[in-house]
Amino acid sequence: MASQQTLKDQITFLYEGETGTAHRFRYGLLAVDFGTILFLVAATFIYGNPWVEWIGIVLGLYIALDYAARMWIAPAKVSFVLSPLNIADLVATVSFLLPLLGANLSFLRALRVLRLLRSYRVLNRLRADVLFFSRNEAIILSATNLFIFIFLMTELVFVTQVDRNPEVTNFLDAMYFTIAALTTTGFGDVTLQGQSGRLISIIIMIFGVSLFLRLVQTIFRPSKVRFPCPACGLVLHENDAIHCKHCGAVLNIPSDGDV
Repeated sequence: MASQQTLKDQITFLYEGETGTAHRFRYGLLAVDFGTILFLVAATFIYGNPWVEWIGIVLGLYIALDYAARMWIAPAKVSFVLSPLNIADLVATVSFLLPLLGANLSFLRALRVLRLLRSYRVLNRLRADVLFFSRNEAIILSATNLFIFIFLMTELVFVTQVDRNPEVTNFLDAMYFTIAALTTTGFGDVTLQGQSGRLISIIIMIFGVSLFLRLVQTIFRPSKVRFPCPACGLVLHENDAIHCKHCGAVLNIPSDGDV
């Protein structure tokens, strides 16, 4: 029992701690997630290769271990299980491991992308370590949301069309259609077949345009920085603010060149 408690303490330290080791561990997890994205893209160009499926299974086991470790240390197990991000992780895990049963729902693997920059501890660390991130967080997160949507839709287009549509043979073909639909350009040289293809096209156009406009709005509206007001605690302020707009307290927001 004591050894189990020690192991649980060690895992909690890595996932929740604020030391350099814990920060490096979580950055490592983020790097693996980026590597998973690269694998998902590369796999579409060698679709059906057996060794690709085995790499997917290894990644599925990694995600399963990550999920199990986080659930073990979670103080509220029910809340953890019902969290949308954790549900997405669980679905992604199953989709990675389904080839062991002869099934294929590989487009669901892209749900793992939802974890990118979604951990509040990773966000807090990035704000502290990277000045560019802290000053442009809204733009970066909006761009990340748009990227996640494009990636998910591209994977869905590829998996549902690759064996039935001669115009979609790899990830690039699927992304070309996704971007054309998202921007409502509609070249017409690549179209999705079947009723499911029409439904996917509608989803891309409706939700994708909304995310794209949100990103444009974030880029061109006056940027804000995260700087807690010493008097009232308001966090977001204009980057050239001298006084807090809520309580009027004097602010000393550091410039990009300040240490």
